[in-house]
Amino acid sequence: MKATLVLEDGTIVEGKGFGAEAEVYGEVVFCTSMTGYQEALTDPSYAGQILLLTYPLIGNYGINSEDYESARIQVEGFVVREACDKPSHRIAEATVHEFLRREGIPGISQVDTRALTRKIRSYGVMKGALKTSQEAIDAQSLLERCRKAPDIGELDLVSRVTCSEVQHFAGKGPRIAILDLGMKLSIRDNFLKRGCEVYVLPAKTPAKEILALEPQGVVVSPGPGDPKAVPYAIRTVKELMGEVPLFGICLGHQMLALASGGETYKLKFGHRGANQPVKDLTTGRVYITSQNHGYAVDAGSLPEDEFRVDKLNLNDSTVEGMRHRSLPIMSVQYHPEANPGPKDSEYLFDEFLEMVRRAKA
Repeated sequence: MKATLVLEDGTIVEGKGFGAEAEVYGEVVFCTSMTGYQEALTDPSYAGQILLLTYPLIGNYGINSEDYESARIQVEGFVVREACDKPSHRIAEATVHEFLRREGIPGISQVDTRALTRKIRSYGVMKGALKTSQEAIDAQSLLERCRKAPDIGELDLVSRVTCSEVQHFAGKGPRIAILDLGMKLSIRDNFLKRGCEVYVLPAKTPAKEILALEPQGVVVSPGPGDPKAVPYAIRTVKELMGEVPLFGICLGHQMLALASGGETYKLKFGHRGANQPVKDLTTGRVYITSQNHGYAVDAGSLPEDEFRVDKLNLNDSTVEGMRHRSLPIMSVQYHPEANPGPKDSEYLFDEFLEMVRRAKA
């Protein structure tokens, strides 16, 4: 198949198509992780985006049934330097090409991903369009359609990726409710392996319905897009504050800031990868973290009498964590459930459960 990727600034890149024959639009972003392409493809936080991976060889260990972060591929399109068509791994069940084709997602390979990454780093993320076809592709016509496509900040992507009904998982430990704004399955699994009873709730579940379940703690999950495009979730989080211990992760962290009267802003090219250094300002320790977000919390906008910033990104000093000064509320911008890793920050699940136990006592 032929494949063409265009960016709204007029960039046109031609390559080899793989996956499905399709035409898609989205924000073009890059991720620096060297492994975990299946987890990235199925991460709901990538909804509305065309994902470019900086690592040059993708697909060498195939696709399996164990490494999903949601029930399906969430990216709009996939951009790689080389897509391996002969994977080697004991649990591999399909190639990346077969995986994308099965789910109707187009991919482009044999392109200079370094040049594309440098462009995005220099000029910021931008809208793009990707088309794969057996026939010749009119790049100029594709570019015109790309420029007319809506910006990601205009879309409520959370409604696309949240669960459609309440999900319940039994356990003998604390009852934890997860507000699903685009939850990765690893978040649920981290609470289950700690023995918790877990409810996963659709994003539009009102606060009173959440509280009616009598949870001992509520997690506000990660998810895609601009947090300000999801006012119903901000309202729910605001109504939950002071009623139950809260743990915000990624988009959930941003929701807590907005619910408290703080502000968020869009980053130039975001943080996407498994190598972001974060300093814990309480202990002085530095953690290497997995991240996937395009927005950040404005530290100066947070009400000082309510929140203190307790974690910072060492690359650009953006806010990576907050603690409420009096209520049992904590949040992080990065992913403690990181798959395939690093696992340095899994302790945050235990820290939250300890907060839950203290609040109950």
